[in-house]
Parts: sequence; C-alpha cells; structure tokens
Amino acid sequence: HMFTSGGRDEQQEGHDGRTMERVRSLLLELLEPMKQAGYVPDTREVYLEQQGVTSEEEKQRSLCFHSERLAIAYGLIAAKDPDDSRPLRVVNSHRMCSDCHSTIKLLSDITERRIFVRDGSRFHHFEKGACSCGDHW
Repeated sequence: HMFTSGGRDEQQEGHDGRTMERVRSLLLELLEPMKQAGYVPDTREVYLEQQGVTSEEEKQRSLCFHSERLAIAYGLIAAKDPDDSRPLRVVNSHRMCSDCHSTIKLLSDITERRIFVRDGSRFHHFEKGACSCGDHW
C-alpha cells in the first residue's frame, strides 16, 4: 500500500474514499488518548505558508495526515482481529518529522503494538512508548 501526506483520496494508491475516511477518522480519534498521554503537536517543521496555511490549528491538523500516520492507521484498521499483535511495518522515503516520531512512540504505547519504521535516515523500532534510536535520529 502507498500513502502520501495529506490523505487526499486521489493520492492514496489502491484505497477507496471510504477506506481513507476510516483511516482519517481513526487518526482523529487517537488524538484524545495521545493528548491525555501528554502529546503536544510540534508544528516547527510545518512549512505550509506558501500554500496559504498559516494558523496554528491548520498546521496541527496537517500533521495528523502525514504518510507514516496514514500507513499506521491503515494497518490498525486492516488487522481484522483487534487482538492482533503482529508489528506494523512502514517504509518511508524521507526522514520523518519530530512530531511523527513523538506520535508514533505514543501510538505504540496506546495501541500496544510494535511499530517498525524505515525512514530516509534509519530504522526505528517503536515499542511501549519508546524508540530504538533513543530519540537521536
């Protein structure tokens, strides 16, 4: 499966609009437990001013739909059995942003899943709220 940041249906190869709606909905649902666990969106790396996105709220919303998160949410939905404990595996062609790194640490804890992400710089193994890189990536 292939995902691109933003989550627009026409960009998501092999996924219909209904599936992408479920993916986006799950990501938004996960925000509440993430905030309860201490998540604060880090918009320092969001450069959307040239696209007319200037408010902090718009920047925070754009973070929700980065490709790594879309892939993880899809993996959670695609697992038919809610007790499925197989790790989620994501390959990303570029270095993930700091907010995605923090988010995936939280998601690994909240969802009780191991998440492996290979980004443009290194291999990350997220488990129980921690990353194998020790936050030095």
